[in-house]
Amino acid sequence: MKVLVIGGTLFIGRLLVEELVKGGHDVTVLHRKPKHEFGKRVDNIMADRNDAEAMKEALSTRRFDVVFDNVYDWERGTTAAQVEATVRACGDRITRYIFMSSVAAYGDGLNHKESDPLAPDYHPDPYVRHKATTERLLFRMHSQTGLPVVTFRPPFIYGPNTPFYREQFFWDRLRAGRPVIIPGDGHRLMQFTYVNDVVQAMIRSMDEPRAAGEAFNIGDTKPLTQVEVVEKLAKIAGVEPTLVRVPRDVIQQAGGNAMTEPYYFGEYFDLPPITMNIGKVTRVLKMKLTPFEAGLKDEYRWYTRNHKARTAGFEFDDKVLAMAKTGSPASV
Repeated sequence: MKVLVIGGTLFIGRLLVEELVKGGHDVTVLHRKPKHEFGKRVDNIMADRNDAEAMKEALSTRRFDVVFDNVYDWERGTTAAQVEATVRACGDRITRYIFMSSVAAYGDGLNHKESDPLAPDYHPDPYVRHKATTERLLFRMHSQTGLPVVTFRPPFIYGPNTPFYREQFFWDRLRAGRPVIIPGDGHRLMQFTYVNDVVQAMIRSMDEPRAAGEAFNIGDTKPLTQVEVVEKLAKIAGVEPTLVRVPRDVIQQAGGNAMTEPYYFGEYFDLPPITMNIGKVTRVLKMKLTPFEAGLKDEYRWYTRNHKARTAGFEFDDKVLAMAKTGSPASV
């Protein structure tokens, strides 16, 4: 098939392109740079997907069977209108438009099914709002024009080549014999999905007839508490962890932030829980999902071979731990 991957040079997109090439597909990557690292086997289109006119011009003479819309502009946001412009620029001959959404599209809550309502158009978080409104738009286009859309709603994605300082945050501390700060009681639920599973599900959705017009939750079937996550990370590293529970108000007083540095529990990790029911993706796409421990072992191998340990942030850990010890002894 002739396949376009929008945003195909990092993490999910990079693995997706590699797997598509292995599968014998004719692959083109669209991104904002004049070249990529895949060599001549993969075509290149330079365009800003947030620029409707640029997308129209870049794709005016191109035709693709399948489009993977895999990019979100974290600085400017990517709106439903911008995705709609991309869909229209791709023409009416595509057999699949596969959009990477997120569990965040639900807004909040636990045990979501794909049929549950998504976050409202007025949700205060731009990322949540954009993902939810974009999905509504795409499924409306499916209903009105037959757009063969498929959307995926993963939670925290992990695996080799992750660009986020998440699992490595903990391994850096565990391997250095450092205590790990647990925000609050550590009972907030977290749900994960292995990057290879996401990519394989996306590829399977290309030609599975029942996938068109459907949304898929994809992730581990069992959410974990924050404490359980750290314990599993420690087990993979062969380390006995020292966990120190610190009230969130103490962390905030120290200047901690879940979204920007200084991190206290990995990048983006200490967020209000949103969890999903998994089942549809295994049933419709015949996915056999990778156990969390197996996926972590794969990422840990990558980490030990490629990641340069960071000590930046340890001084902030010490600040938080000192504040917790003097101000809230019972938290330790």
